[in-house]
Amino acid sequence: MKPNARSVALELLLAVEHKDAYANLILPKLVAKAKLSSQDSALCQELAFGTLRSALFYDFAIEAAAKREIDEIDIDLLWCLRMGAHQLLSMRIPNHAALNETVELVKIKISPKVSRFANSVLRRISETNTERLVADVARRYSDNDERLSAAYSHPLWIVKALKLALAADSRESELESLLRSNNAAAAVNLVKLPSNPEHALLDEAMLTPSRASMIGYELDSGNPADLRDFAAGTLRVQDAGSQLSALALIAATPILKDERWLDLCAGPGGKAALLAAEAQIHGASLIANEIMPHRAELVRQALSSTAPATRVTSFDGRQLSDQNLGKFSRILVDAPCTGLGALRRRPEARYRKSSEDLKVLTKLQIELVLSAYSSLAAGGVLAYVTCSPHLSETTAVVAAALKQTDATLLDAREALRGQPIFANLPANRKTVQLFTDRDQTDCMFIALLQRPE
Repeated sequence: MKPNARSVALELLLAVEHKDAYANLILPKLVAKAKLSSQDSALCQELAFGTLRSALFYDFAIEAAAKREIDEIDIDLLWCLRMGAHQLLSMRIPNHAALNETVELVKIKISPKVSRFANSVLRRISETNTERLVADVARRYSDNDERLSAAYSHPLWIVKALKLALAADSRESELESLLRSNNAAAAVNLVKLPSNPEHALLDEAMLTPSRASMIGYELDSGNPADLRDFAAGTLRVQDAGSQLSALALIAATPILKDERWLDLCAGPGGKAALLAAEAQIHGASLIANEIMPHRAELVRQALSSTAPATRVTSFDGRQLSDQNLGKFSRILVDAPCTGLGALRRRPEARYRKSSEDLKVLTKLQIELVLSAYSSLAAGGVLAYVTCSPHLSETTAVVAAALKQTDATLLDAREALRGQPIFANLPANRKTVQLFTDRDQTDCMFIALLQRPE
């Protein structure tokens, strides 16, 4: 079979299943290898990412149509059926085309022996629609959390965790809105790196100013690589929530001459590039650290055109050497986490982690914060950031850090005063929790800890 949008999408889905591949990283490689046109590349992305986002909902439809349990269906065939269901239920592809193309894919990529079964299942799915299936889900599950889990393809533990996170801002009634936003494709977010003097954007007419960040923009359609500002390095792809995480640290306190900054978990380098640009303007210096060598190389690449002099290191952030004690004025700890805040961009993340993983992650997060705090200068500020709204990874880690140090919790909301996002943030808390449905950003969490003078 000559590679096409469907075959490449299936290749991606199987790589996610069998090789733990990251969909957003492997997609460009597969598209380039197959030499897909821009139109087929867009179709391929929607097929793959849409299937991943709604896999649990499609499983409900497949079980009903196949009259057998999901775990009785070969996993490779199941991904084909899920992709077929996505076309039938959520895309504007004619039913006959979705059916014929998917069954042909099954014949060639899976086995001719199961093509009749695939045809039968998909024909039954083509006879229903999303609204009927959602009603069927509601009839099957009396528990609302279980209903939402099936309808929006979020494992139950994630539904419960997101509900608790929303409840902290008295928004628990908006749970369905958040789940829905996680299943919507995100616009391309761009950041304009600060410079001194400021450069005017060449392609500003093609961009929409961010609703969250003063230095952010949205590109609703097209390829950012086609922008002149992107080619020049003035614009970078970066979610507005990530921009705000770095900007909060920068604005937390007035910047003094010759400050030393540290990005402790810098890979793949987006926040490091923004910090480095700001450091150059203010006469500060930045060290960008990343424990994984291949991710450290990504950091170097991110900094190569704008801040090549920035030092990139690669060591375990929990083991900062004694020579660094009290040396840094600002430290960013963008800690490894479940990634529940970026499910619209990395849809497979919802199936990768479990509630059991939290024990290991939160232990690591606390260790990283305590290690970084020991290297903070008097009056220095540490920004603890996660791309997750899970309370165990956010406020619980901050509470543990405050208990084990003499740190003061600064008002992160005040550090974002002047940013478009400011009006959205509740005034009754000092940490900031962004939400995709409310803020059109990833669900970033930001806390600012200051060492006493």
